[in-house]
Amino acid sequence: MKRWKCFFILAGLILAPLGLAQEVDLRFKAGKSLSFQHGNVERSYLIYLPKDLKPNAPLVFLLHGYHGKAKNVMKMGMNRLADKHGFTVCYPQGANDLRKRTPHWNAQLKLSRVDDIGFLSELAKELQGKHQLNPKKTFVCGISNGGFMSYTLVSVRSDVFKAAASMIGTMSGETWKRRDSIKPISVMQISGLADRVVPIDGTMSEAGGWGGAPHQDQIINFWKQLNRTTTEKVIEVSDQTTGYRYGGGTDGNEVWYYTVKGLGHSVPRKQRHGIDSLALVWEFFARH
Repeated sequence: MKRWKCFFILAGLILAPLGLAQEVDLRFKAGKSLSFQHGNVERSYLIYLPKDLKPNAPLVFLLHGYHGKAKNVMKMGMNRLADKHGFTVCYPQGANDLRKRTPHWNAQLKLSRVDDIGFLSELAKELQGKHQLNPKKTFVCGISNGGFMSYTLVSVRSDVFKAAASMIGTMSGETWKRRDSIKPISVMQISGLADRVVPIDGTMSEAGGWGGAPHQDQIINFWKQLNRTTTEKVIEVSDQTTGYRYGGGTDGNEVWYYTVKGLGHSVPRKQRHGIDSLALVWEFFARH
């Protein structure tokens, strides 16, 4: 009996490290929850690093929406694209706002004093150095409030973020007011024509600093003119979805604009609307 007992103890000692290695590997594949100190405030984020990631790989930030959580947007499928195309994904967690203590991104809003511009910019630099990621291929995309923040980041910190994609977001009122200081940079927009939360016609309430920007068509025209685009390509993706790609701009910059008929405040999907939103976002980033 003692011999068998010793055998099981020995087997446990041998297998335990293997199990631990498997657990660490699973955490690595699923994304690590980490903290980052900015302005005496501890912030958190998830990061996904594909195995065998090559040095100088791209870095993509994916920002959740208002009320959102980083762990939920990580489940949307960007990790699979990262595995396939060889880039890193960062999923930061927004801090609480002043009014409802709701997780958010401060895209120059009135309802917040959180320095998200500083936090996300410094986090990007930290990750670039720590994981040998390419500073010239660092991009930001976001859903709803995350889309607002994506516009704000490339408007203010184009030295860090080299292109932006907004899914069912838009420019905040304050970012739009400060548009004269924005430098040419590539942007992409996906909008639902039936969205009542972030209406395409620019009628979103200015309460809290959200509204104030005009119709999304006018915003896209601003970016086209800013980037001095010279070409236009119209893509009828499906009966619901139309894409407009404006290219040949300054430094090869582009402006992409996708509209979806009947779509409310939700991210369009391949099965229903003809586009895989995250795959489309990566296609856009990969060109830059």
